[in-house]
Amino acid sequence: MTVVCLESLTFGLGHLVRAADALGERLTLLTRDLAYYAHELKRLPADALDVVVTDTFDVEGLTALLRRTPELRGLISSTDTWTLAGAELTDRLGLPGLDPAVLRLTRDKAAVRNLLHDAGLTRGRAVEAPGAELGDVLLKESGLPAVLKDTAGTGSQNVWLVRDEPELESALDEAAGRELKGRLFAEPYFSGPVYSAETLTWAGRTRLLGVSSRLMSPEPYFREEITAFPVAFPETRRSGLERWLGDVLAAIGYTDRFAHVEFVLTTDGPEVVEINPRIGGALVGEGMCRALGVNVYEAMIETALGRRPRLLDADLPGGPAVAFVLGYPAASGIYTGVAGLDRFAGMPGSPAWYPVRSVGDAVEHLADSRGYAGIVYAEGETAELATHHAVAAANAVRVLTKPFPQAGDAGG
Repeated sequence: MTVVCLESLTFGLGHLVRAADALGERLTLLTRDLAYYAHELKRLPADALDVVVTDTFDVEGLTALLRRTPELRGLISSTDTWTLAGAELTDRLGLPGLDPAVLRLTRDKAAVRNLLHDAGLTRGRAVEAPGAELGDVLLKESGLPAVLKDTAGTGSQNVWLVRDEPELESALDEAAGRELKGRLFAEPYFSGPVYSAETLTWAGRTRLLGVSSRLMSPEPYFREEITAFPVAFPETRRSGLERWLGDVLAAIGYTDRFAHVEFVLTTDGPEVVEINPRIGGALVGEGMCRALGVNVYEAMIETALGRRPRLLDADLPGGPAVAFVLGYPAASGIYTGVAGLDRFAGMPGSPAWYPVRSVGDAVEHLADSRGYAGIVYAEGETAELATHHAVAAANAVRVLTKPFPQAGDAGG
């Protein structure tokens, strides 16, 4: 009995394998680049899962491959990049899954914004107009400050904060030279701290498993830097967030599975930034497993099989709070390694380094999450203390790069 994973997030594959084993299923990973999972795979026994290297953007080829897969019972697609391919495959093969139209909606941030506005769940509508006209329409309909971004963007890429007209003109010029995954649109800029709600929904009922903090870089960038889980909200605020999240997900027809909902906590209440139809990325899934005291990936397998996840009703034993810091180099260039890891042994919180890049990789972009080379993880009795431990450990670490070769250099 096989559950297929169409690519995966960088971390969490080991938990997914153990979850499949616990439920009597065999996991198969389809990937176009096995090196992406090197950190996870080298910690698993060689026969822990089946791996098929294939073109995971070729839906026709994947359809034929999956039809040949014996005892195929479910498909998992937990990344933004492959969300729509996964939806198409589950639909073609008659596997359990969300309505593909709902998943397509989640990949259109402008459409989600407008739908939530119509439902009275956000104060701002999306602003869209062709090309350079977007600036004039934005100033007329919404005003500044605002955020320009890609309707199908991910990882804080192609996002511009515009606080005045010169910044608006500059952002529009820059966006015109970018290859977007969707369309350029604008929305209001909501001021306040950013969080991510980690939720599980089944048959329209949503459980808030916890909230992750999202400490960002200074304006005007939206580079993710520090995350901690679970944030200690007072019970009245936590239960209010859970009800609001249930309403938000219901408004877009999201009836089943994990969601990772980014929101800003403003003086007038929470405002959605985006809705991701998956478990959180980076080390969010790892942190949830440790802080909640259960392997949350069992719920991912169960929902892929069309079963009500036991996690929806489970009493959670709990564990340490967790935090992690994304490790960015000081300058772009060729990644050469990381210094300072030897100092972790004398630090509180059991800090650890989770590598994302390999020596020799090019690091070109430092303004968004494409630039980090690894993650410093730590624990504590509370999310606040875990954050202090993770930041202290990260401060001891230096992510190293060397300049890119110049034209004409030997080997360049």
